[in-house]
Amino acid sequence: MSTSKTGGQLVVDMLTSLGVEYVFGVVGGQTLAITDAIIDTPGIQLVHTRHENAAAVMMDAYGRLTGKPAACIATTGPGATNLLTGVGGAYRDSSPGYVLTCNNNGENIHKDDAQNADHVALFKPLVKYSRLVAHASSIKQAMEEAHVNAVTGNPGPVHLDFARDTIEGLITDPPTVPAVHPSRAWVSERPSANPAALARVAERLARAERPVIWLGNGGNRARASEDVLALADALAIPVVTTFNGIGSVPTTHPLVFGAVTRMGTALAGDVLDDADLVLALGNSLNAVSTTRWRRALPEVIQVDVEPAMIGRYYSEITQGVVSDLGSFARDLATAATGYAAAAREGRAGWIASLAKARDAWWQGTEVADATAEGPLSPADIVRTLREVAPEETVLIPDAGNPGVWSFLWEIQRPASYIKPVGFGNMGFALPSAIAASLIDPARPVLALIGDGSLGMSLGEIETLARTGGNVCVVVLNDSSYGNIRQEQELHFDGRTTGVDFGTVDFGMAARAMGVDGEVVTDLSTLRRRVAEAFAAGTPVVLDVPIDRDVNAWTFPSFTARKR
Repeated sequence: MSTSKTGGQLVVDMLTSLGVEYVFGVVGGQTLAITDAIIDTPGIQLVHTRHENAAAVMMDAYGRLTGKPAACIATTGPGATNLLTGVGGAYRDSSPGYVLTCNNNGENIHKDDAQNADHVALFKPLVKYSRLVAHASSIKQAMEEAHVNAVTGNPGPVHLDFARDTIEGLITDPPTVPAVHPSRAWVSERPSANPAALARVAERLARAERPVIWLGNGGNRARASEDVLALADALAIPVVTTFNGIGSVPTTHPLVFGAVTRMGTALAGDVLDDADLVLALGNSLNAVSTTRWRRALPEVIQVDVEPAMIGRYYSEITQGVVSDLGSFARDLATAATGYAAAAREGRAGWIASLAKARDAWWQGTEVADATAEGPLSPADIVRTLREVAPEETVLIPDAGNPGVWSFLWEIQRPASYIKPVGFGNMGFALPSAIAASLIDPARPVLALIGDGSLGMSLGEIETLARTGGNVCVVVLNDSSYGNIRQEQELHFDGRTTGVDFGTVDFGMAARAMGVDGEVVTDLSTLRRRVAEAFAAGTPVVLDVPIDRDVNAWTFPSFTARKR
C-alpha cells in the first residue's frame, strides 16, 4: 500500500501537528495543493475572505486572543502583497502566526512568470522568519523552524514561501508527522529571573516612595494579569499601561489607572509623572508610549523576555531583568515579603489620593443625557456601549479615533480587548471580530469602527454573514478620516484636505450582504439595539452618526496636565 502524499498534504499535516485550527485566505492556482488537502483533514478549517489583508488580520487577531498561531494563505504576486499590511500589524504587535505564500514552479521563480514576485524579500522586514521552500524534503524542517520562531521569545508572524511544484508533487516516502508535535510541549516556556536580580529589584523597590508599574504589550502576550495585580496589591504599587498594553489588566481594579501614550488619559499621565521609580514590564518604551522619547522618566527597571529590548531606550537610567512577566511578578512578591507591610502603609496616602483623582476622571466622562439624539458624542457612545454590553464582551477598536475613545471603556476581564497599535493598520476591527467569533461563537464581540476603516474592509461583512457569531459592529460615522481631519483642523488653521466622504448608509450596505443593519441616531435606540443584538447572538451593524466637533486630540479627559 502506497504511503505517498503531496507536498501540500504534508504542509497541512504539519499545520495540524503544530496545533493550527484555522487557515484564513484567498485561494489561487498556486495554493490549491494546500487548500484542497484541508478539505479531507480533520481539525483544520479554511475560512476564505474577500481580501487577503483581512485574512492576515484574522490570523493576527487569533494569535492575540489565544496566544496560539493560526495561518493565512495567498497566491503569488498580488495575493501575497495584499497580505503585507495585516502581517505588519501582527509583527509590530507581537502576534504569532504562519504566513503561507505559494509561488510559481521552482525553476521559474525569479523569472518572468505570471505574477512573479520575490516573496521572501517582500516579507522579510515584517516577519520574524522568512524562507523559500523549494524542495519537498525541506517542508517538515522548515515548518518546525518557523514554529519555534513564531512562539518563542517575543512572538510574531513567520513566513514560508512554497514553490508550486514542491506542494503539488508526490512524496513517495514522506516523513512521519506526529498528531501532536513534541515542540508544543516546550516552546511556551519562558525564562525566570535569577535570585540576585530579584533581590536587587526588591531592595530598590523598598526604597522607592512612589513606584509605578508601567505595563506594556508583554502583559497581554504573557497572560500575566493575575500575577502583576497580585504584585501591585502586595506592595501598593499603582499600575498604568501603554497604549498597546490596554487589555493586559482590568481597568476596574483599584490599582489600575489607565493608559499612558501621546493621546492617553490625563489621569494615567499624572500617575506616571509622580513616580520616583518605574517598573517597566513587557514595555519597550517605544515612540508611541514616550511621545517619541520626549517623556522624562525617573530610574527605570525594565523586565522583558527579550534581552535586546532592555535599555534600547533610556539606557542611562535603566536596569534590566530578563524574565517572563508572570514568574517575575510572583517571585518578586515573594522576595519583597519582608517589607510589604511597610510599603503598603507608607504608600497608603498616595494611593488614596490617586483613587480620588480616578473617581473624578471617570465622573468627568459620564453621559449627561442618556436620551441624547444625534449626531452623538463618541464619548457618550462608548460609555453607553459599556453599560449595555455583557461583562465578558471582547472589544475590538479599529485604528484611529475608535482606539482613543476606547479609553472610556471599562475593561472588566483580561484578554477581552485588542486593537492595532504598532502598525496602526486600518481595516482591523471587522476581520478581527470574525476571528474572535470563530474562537467562541457564543461570546459577545463588539467591533468599534470608524467609517474610514470600514470602507477599507467592507467586503468582509459578507464573510461575517457566512461565519456568523455574536458580533455587534458599531460604526462611528463622521463621513471622514476623522483622526486626521481633526489633526489638520488643530495644526493647519482649520484647513483640511483628502479626508471627507459622501454620506454612506452602512446599515443598508450590511443588509445587502446578509447582515442585519440600520442607522441609529440616539442613545436610547443604541442601548436597546445593542442589547437585542447580543441577546440574539447573531451579527448586526449599527451605523451611528457622530458629532464631528468632538475632537479626540483636545478632549479634556485625554489632555495632559501642564506642569
